[in-house]
Amino acid sequence: MEAERLVAVIRQALARSRGTPDIIAEAWQAQALAQAVGSRLAASGPKELRGEAGGLSEIGGRSNGTLDHPAARAGVARAAQLSEVADPRAALTGLGTLLGEVGIALVGVACETDEQSLYWQCMEAIDAADESTDRVHGMLRLLDERDRERRQDLERSRERDGPHGVLHGPAGPAAGRP
Repeated sequence: MEAERLVAVIRQALARSRGTPDIIAEAWQAQALAQAVGSRLAASGPKELRGEAGGLSEIGGRSNGTLDHPAARAGVARAAQLSEVADPRAALTGLGTLLGEVGIALVGVACETDEQSLYWQCMEAIDAADESTDRVHGMLRLLDERDRERRQDLERSRERDGPHGVLHGPAGPAAGRP
C-alpha cells in the first residue's frame, strides 16, 4: 500500500479510537509507519533526504518499544503493507500531521491515567512523536531547498538563453550574406 494511503488509514483509526487501548495501538502504528517510511526513503528516496530519513527510521524503531500494546507485542503493524512512497512530499506532510495528532491523543491519555507506568509510556511516546515530527519537517525543508535550487537553475538558464529561448548564431559560412 502506498504511504499516503497508510497515513490516511491510521489517521482514520486514531480519530475513531474510543479509549486508551485504541489510542495506544494507533500511536504504535504511527511510529511503525514513521520507521517504515524513513527506511524506504533512506534506501531509495531523494538523495537529499537519505540522512534525515535514516534518522526518522531509527527514531520510529526506538519508540515502538515505548508503548505496551498487544499489537506491538505481536508485531502486527500496518506499516508492513508499505509498498512505496510515490510522492515523498505528500507522504511526509501527511505523516507529520499524523504524528502531531498522535502526540495530542497521547497527551489526553497521559492526563487521564492514574497509572504511573502508562503515564511514563505516554511521555516517552510523545517525545518520540515530537522527535519524528522534527525529522519530517527537516525533510520537508530539504525538499523545499531542492525545489528552490532547481527553480533558480531554470531561471538562470532562461536568462542565459534570452527572452525568446536559446539564441543561435549563424547557421554556417553563408549566413548573413546577401
